[in-house]
Amino acid sequence: MKDQSRREFLRNFILGATTLAAQPILASCSVKPMAETQLPAETVAITEISPTESTTEFATEAQNQYPYLVVARGTDAEQLVRQGMLAMGGMERFMKAGADVIIKPNICIGYYSYEYAATTNPWVVAALVKMCLEAGAKRVRVMDYPFGGTGEQCYKNSGIADLVTAAGGEMEVMSELKFVEQKIPNAVRLKRASIYQDVLTTDLLINVPIAKSHSMAKLTLGLKNLMGTMLNRESIHPSFEQNLVDLATVVRPQLTIIDAIRTLMANGPTGGDLNDVKLQNTLIFSHDVVAADSYATRLFEKTPEYLPYVLKAAERGLGKADLTGLTIQEINVDA
Repeated sequence: MKDQSRREFLRNFILGATTLAAQPILASCSVKPMAETQLPAETVAITEISPTESTTEFATEAQNQYPYLVVARGTDAEQLVRQGMLAMGGMERFMKAGADVIIKPNICIGYYSYEYAATTNPWVVAALVKMCLEAGAKRVRVMDYPFGGTGEQCYKNSGIADLVTAAGGEMEVMSELKFVEQKIPNAVRLKRASIYQDVLTTDLLINVPIAKSHSMAKLTLGLKNLMGTMLNRESIHPSFEQNLVDLATVVRPQLTIIDAIRTLMANGPTGGDLNDVKLQNTLIFSHDVVAADSYATRLFEKTPEYLPYVLKAAERGLGKADLTGLTIQEINVDA
């Protein structure tokens, strides 16, 4: 393996397994830019994989140069992304020219447009597409595995597809043929799961959840958003918190950006009432998904202890739930 990187080995191995295993976007959404919108107050093949590159290892070389976590506030979604990423060291810190990039927002349903805060803000996603391409990405794909409608419907009605396409990105509908059952090394409970192979082999995985309430998980943030990379996600529900942490040991985004421009404060994950939406005009950036989630609990006047799976993830070495002593930079983009 000296002649190939660990990531390349993983890519080639999984692609080979998939070959053996294989069987058998936007009408008008009438959405307006943020600043103009006012809201009321058993599978045949099993592959064994190792966890992707540790976010802790990634952080070590740059932790003295860049903030561990950045919080950007303001009313212009694209500028929030650009200024927040600049503080994080730029997109070039996370990818090289020619990179294959996947952006994983939350596009869980096709019932409502982005104003209802059930899906990630489309201007945030489009800005990330632009920045990746400006940094020399070979291609940028945006995808999620919705549970409330088809991929095409959800991509369209969320408002994401139109803006991503205009920005030069690709919307990819996640085909069931590309989910491959994986053994999860050192899992406590979730010993295997069918995971979308490309999120494991891509050069850069950017996790872009929207911050919202959730009837089972309490809150949907970065760790919870990883469920959209697996098939048959209902299998994770028993012992949910432990299973989610097991999944997070193998699906490891190098960058997490939590969209808290609009937050769904109640009746999540699907919402449907604008009275449940709070305009917070905030984005949270970190290479560490656990730290991002820990900070984001403040948006709901909570602490990391409110989410036991965040504490379990920290105990497993997946990130930091205790933010004491970490460098956190706060930016007011409108200032």
